[in-house]
Amino acid sequence: MSRLKELRKYVDARLNEMNDADKRIGAVNHLYGVSLAAAMIAKKRGLDPELAAMAAMLHDLYAYESGSYDDHAHKGAELAGKVLGELKLTDGRETELICSAVYHHDDKLVIDSPMDEVLKDADVIHHCMNDLSKTVKDKEKARFESLCREFGME
Repeated sequence: MSRLKELRKYVDARLNEMNDADKRIGAVNHLYGVSLAAAMIAKKRGLDPELAAMAAMLHDLYAYESGSYDDHAHKGAELAGKVLGELKLTDGRETELICSAVYHHDDKLVIDSPMDEVLKDADVIHHCMNDLSKTVKDKEKARFESLCREFGME
């Protein structure tokens, strides 16, 4: 089994513990949507699509499990490190890349490392494209416009 499939199996099991079916469906939709977008963006930018997809599968897991978005990126990075350590899917450098991306993914107005940027951009793509009737958030507007230019969607 691939590392990504193994991680998805693990995340699925944790999400299946959520009692609220609507929240569980939303969580699965978001994590898988961001994971796909992250893999595509990483591939286009010459980065590792598997690591990007893995970071995306973990990026909001803390928020879904705790029910809180308070400092969820930083707490999520800690959880991601524990999950990756438990599953032994990544080496130290890969774990650091993934945890950094999770840690920084909510800082949409700041530019960080290339992998951090992939996760931020994938998160924005999903937020903006999953429900086209919603207005783009102010903190995501410039990033979304830049992504539209990058992908020829002007």
